[in-house]
Amino acid sequence: MGIMDKLKGMMGQHPDKTKQGIDRAGDMIDKKTGDKYTGQVDQGQRKAQEYIDRERGQDPQQPPT
Repeated sequence: MGIMDKLKGMMGQHPDKTKQGIDRAGDMIDKKTGDKYTGQVDQGQRKAQEYIDRERGQDPQQPPT
């Protein structure tokens, strides 16, 4: 089992914690870069969270139920 398989397994078991981790990582990157790349970081965070929603079978455009 590769590292990507392990990561996907953890994301599937704990999607909310994974999304929190994505937010924290983005905040850390913003802090380290002096908010120079905030737009790109936010876009990456959004795409990562949409990926998690797609993998769970949720429409990322719809609010969570």
